[in-house]
Amino acid sequence: MTDATTRRPATRMPWLTATVVAIKPETATAKTFRLALPEPSPHRAGQHYIIRLTAPDGYTASRSYSVASAPDGTNDIELTIERLPAGEVSMFMHDDVVVGDEIEVRGPIGEWFVWDGDTRALLVGGGSGVVPLMAMLRLARRTGRTDLLHLVVSARRPGDLYYADEIGGPETTILYTRETPPSFPRAAGRIAAADIPPPFLAGTTAYVCGSPAFADAASNLLVDLGLPSPQIRVERFGPTG
Repeated sequence: MTDATTRRPATRMPWLTATVVAIKPETATAKTFRLALPEPSPHRAGQHYIIRLTAPDGYTASRSYSVASAPDGTNDIELTIERLPAGEVSMFMHDDVVVGDEIEVRGPIGEWFVWDGDTRALLVGGGSGVVPLMAMLRLARRTGRTDLLHLVVSARRPGDLYYADEIGGPETTILYTRETPPSFPRAAGRIAAADIPPPFLAGTTAYVCGSPAFADAASNLLVDLGLPSPQIRVERFGPTG
């Protein structure tokens, strides 16, 4: 399995000043921020940007956030950010940032956890780990190539599901680990073999993203189901924010 537990900033990329043009709540603890960049900065589905905050005394804090929007040729990107109680950047973004504010960003960053819309892909995400995978799903839908991929997404409860108003479809499998909606066909529980569509276990690259525990469980499950480990790309999200 190909793994990256840390993200290395691209030192040669300049910091850009982006303008917040829209803010949308996704869950009780997550918001999507639409940012207008000052110039085109084409990204690939799966890449991320760094947000940097600078205090009046010069102190800085920065964090990486995956792009949720598909590449579309515009200057805009969407970053979905979970509010973490100890997260300097995420708390500021949730509690202080409003439409019209300007923030510093750098990116796009990342060259291996990316999908360009022309190969078969199995996407497996847990919680906030669905964010970069959503960019891939949106790309497939925009280009009419949903036949190439399948997304399996795990959330604790219905209220914790990111992008609930658009994520469902024939190319997605949704599961809940703690509580399900009324009459939901699958009982609450962790990801299991029955959740993985067999056609996407051959000739496929898998993209697994989530907490360390979820990423380990999901990637080990795929190996047990016969997907060769070199075809599994894993990205783990830690508790910083």
